[in-house]
Amino acid sequence: MKIIDYRNYFIQTLTPLYDAAEAESFFYLILEHQTGMKRIDLALDRDREFSQTEIETWNPILEQLKQFVPIQYIIGTTEFFGLEFEVNPNVLIPRPETEELVQWILSNNPNGNVKILDIGTGSGCIAISLAKNLPDAQVSAIDVSEEALETAKRNAQRNETKVNFIQRNILQTENLEETFDIIVSNPPYVRNLEKEEIKKNVLEHEPHLALFVDDHDALLFYRKIADLALQNLSPKGQLYFEINQYLGKEMMDLLEQKGFSQLELRADIYGNHRMVFGRI
Repeated sequence: MKIIDYRNYFIQTLTPLYDAAEAESFFYLILEHQTGMKRIDLALDRDREFSQTEIETWNPILEQLKQFVPIQYIIGTTEFFGLEFEVNPNVLIPRPETEELVQWILSNNPNGNVKILDIGTGSGCIAISLAKNLPDAQVSAIDVSEEALETAKRNAQRNETKVNFIQRNILQTENLEETFDIIVSNPPYVRNLEKEEIKKNVLEHEPHLALFVDDHDALLFYRKIADLALQNLSPKGQLYFEINQYLGKEMMDLLEQKGFSQLELRADIYGNHRMVFGRI
């Protein structure tokens, strides 16, 4: 079978579930991952054939996509802040909005000689991106999941960065036992009442431990981390959060009540309130 014919079959099979542009993008992502071919290569060689062995490799991938398995988990990697990260069902897939949080931290710390803690690191995308772009920084990262930390360690190695990874349940932590200049966290913040807004590929395949929080205490992690920050941030230390877009005011009120100053709420590229900053 010609590759171009399989491409048409692939897109037609997925279009009841995804829009055609997304299905086509999946095809070319997998094509490059499997063969090294890019879209232009296929355009220039439209008679190129798929062997039966190749088709037998592609068909299970197509089945996974029909079950809404995220393309990043199928390929096993994704890009974040210009770096490549391994991703698997033990970690959330990094989002473009989180890149904005990293950029905010970098913009506020051009000197880079700072001590940073990332709480709830998952794939390590925030900690590793900061370590890569602030070579003079000391970066540590905490997660409750051993499997997530193993993934993060491999990502640090992949991107040639040094990060101190720590397994710890932050909700059971009374003191971080060190002083940091920056604490950053993208903790669980999706309420169960918002599940209907979540796409199937996220809801059915990404780790709920890293996503969801009880409806009745949606700011649980933020409150705990803010309290730890009050103890463990250096004078004029900085606290950054990625937040639930619907709880911007509540987050600002929480940090104000805790005594943080210079508070700032920022919207992401989609216009959603997604990040907050406060200073000791």
